[in-house]
Amino acid sequence: MSIIGPKTLSYSEEAKGWPSFYSFMPDYMIGMNSYFYSFQDGNLYRHNTNNLRNNYYNQQYNSEITGVFNTEPQTIKLFKTMSYESDAAWSCTSLFTELGSGAMLNTWFEQKEREWFTFLRANTDTIEFRMRSANGIGNNLNITGVPGAYIINFPAGVEVGSIVTAGDFIYATNAAVYFGEVSDVDRINNTITVDESIPAPDLTVGVLPANGVFILYFKNAQAESHGARGYFMQFTLENANTNAVELFSVGSSVMKSYP
Repeated sequence: MSIIGPKTLSYSEEAKGWPSFYSFMPDYMIGMNSYFYSFQDGNLYRHNTNNLRNNYYNQQYNSEITGVFNTEPQTIKLFKTMSYESDAAWSCTSLFTELGSGAMLNTWFEQKEREWFTFLRANTDTIEFRMRSANGIGNNLNITGVPGAYIINFPAGVEVGSIVTAGDFIYATNAAVYFGEVSDVDRINNTITVDESIPAPDLTVGVLPANGVFILYFKNAQAESHGARGYFMQFTLENANTNAVELFSVGSSVMKSYP
């Protein structure tokens, strides 16, 4: 979670709270004759008098809205989609639960029946072994081959399985030490070929594991993502338009998670 920098807060008598944060930092503010004025560096500014939005003291900003989905707080949920009603496209610049994080560009949202809609995806660099993208294979017999094409051999009784494929990432031992990316799977001979020169999604460098250690694989988190799991989901929407934009509502298709 990012730390909020210097902001100007506004208080709402109706809401009895502080609903908005503004990017401008005035030296002095005053309301007079139905207008809002502020001083900054000795200059006087009158607000809300032109069509150029989010421009304060000749500096352009973006609009940001942060919210939380938290129905049934004690239930682990699967957040499948995100949607919003607006007259313009917004980007989801930050999205996270206690089990993962993600983000969606505004180009990922499609407008359907006057509502912007997208499926939720994890970040490509997400490495969370509690997710379904991670699966174990078993203890290896030994590792042969050459750099760039190491071969993991498994003993009789340990099957590679049909789910692991080229492009998956191999980890070893209970500490989940990264080894490399799968380049080939031989299910007849029960082997996996790994290229240790390809870094992990989080840029971890590959380490050759010892013989007889437990091997697991992790699939591309974004490609395999079927939503965001967690007790809650916090999101931040951002819009860079300089004209007036309205955001009416934000929603998500949510179901109970069944591990």
